[in-house]
Amino acid sequence: MSSGRRPRYQLLDLLRGLAIIAMVVFHIAWDLYYFGYSDVDVTTVLGWVVFQKSILSSFLLLVGAGLVLAHGRGIRWNMFWRRFGILVGCALLVTAGTYWMFPDFFVFFGVLHAIALFSLMGLAFLRWPPWLLVVIGVAVIAANFLYNDPMFSSRELGWIGFWPSSPPTSDVVPIFPWFGVVLLGMAAMRLILTSPLGEDLGQFRSEEPLARGLAWMGRWSLPIYVLHQPLIIGVLWGLTQLQAPVLSPAVLSQSQDFVKSCTTACLGTGSDLARCDRYCGCAVEQVEVGNLWEAVAATNPTLEQNTQLRAIAQLCTAMADKAP
Repeated sequence: MSSGRRPRYQLLDLLRGLAIIAMVVFHIAWDLYYFGYSDVDVTTVLGWVVFQKSILSSFLLLVGAGLVLAHGRGIRWNMFWRRFGILVGCALLVTAGTYWMFPDFFVFFGVLHAIALFSLMGLAFLRWPPWLLVVIGVAVIAANFLYNDPMFSSRELGWIGFWPSSPPTSDVVPIFPWFGVVLLGMAAMRLILTSPLGEDLGQFRSEEPLARGLAWMGRWSLPIYVLHQPLIIGVLWGLTQLQAPVLSPAVLSQSQDFVKSCTTACLGTGSDLARCDRYCGCAVEQVEVGNLWEAVAATNPTLEQNTQLRAIAQLCTAMADKAP
């Protein structure tokens, strides 16, 4: 049975507004690269990668904090299921839209999918003591760095985590490690509410135009998230129809994308860059010579395809282990 509703915390809305602005900035940079208006690949440049991970961490910490605020005194099921249904619907729109635009790299478990599932999972931890939430949260995060297996690089299992290289998608937010961040957000809010900061947080109000604007964006962060990418992409696509980008198209060729994914997976095993360059250079050459792209892309390769790919792996491992 649920109890009274807490007042809305403007500071959390403000922080959520800052996070959505940061995400829009990141997506603009990604879109500029994708359409060939920028030569900065934000998925590989360290500063941009840290920026993106920080944005995602901020959102998930706020998801955990929001769960405690909304349901810490008792789960308000009607409100929860209404919000959960909206999240799932928006997540499916993202999947459909990205499948239409990028069928080979569509979003099957992105930010909205994760927030919906993590919100549901988080309900089970609402009454747990903060110290235990911290322990479990850190364990969930650490587990992803201590264990990996190539079988989790498929779309069927990629939403769990534990993959040495990302599944074929433009965005994925797996349970491991990211649910751990939600648990840390829950622990932090539990501690805040039992301290003098809890009252200060509830009473914080700013009438400054900037603060009110950010808080407004935080309250409407979901529709902003859903709508901003189609709008940005539409504008950039329109520009390409008026004038082609000055830069060469930024989208990787099939071979380049293979080498990039192969190198990431190889480095994840602890091999040095020189060995990974030799291995992946050999592998892409063998795949191209044998025209085995269908086998590489197959989710469930046939016995013959598996045999061909194993032969390439054995050959290229021997080549990579040779002294340069």
